[in-house]
Amino acid sequence: QVQLVESGGGLVQAGGSLRLSCAASGRTFSPVMGWFRQAPEKEREFVAGIRWTGGITFYGDSVKGRFTISRDNAKNTVYLQMNSLKPEDTAVYYCAAGYCSGAGCYAGGQYVYWGQGTQVTVSS
Repeated sequence: QVQLVESGGGLVQAGGSLRLSCAASGRTFSPVMGWFRQAPEKEREFVAGIRWTGGITFYGDSVKGRFTISRDNAKNTVYLQMNSLKPEDTAVYYCAAGYCSGAGCYAGGQYVYWGQGTQVTVSS
């Protein structure tokens, strides 16, 4: 089992920045961590992912160049730095842990453990 706890969400004006954190704990090691988001009446969307080993990162097209995912192995924590935020970034952001590879890492179904979510609201 892996427990994931997100923090750092909030209200920010367009153009601003936020940093989300996801603290992982538990007895099971999941090699890949991901961030997803879901806005009201929209499907869940992949945002970013990272591998604990090697720190390989990958991003969804809508956030490339604006968001950065990173990890602190000593703290078992993954971060999502969000810059140049837009109103369309408004959503509940979820941290997830899984065992995916390749293109599968962009799909929520490949992640086994999920956090409770944190709200990000970007005002125009």
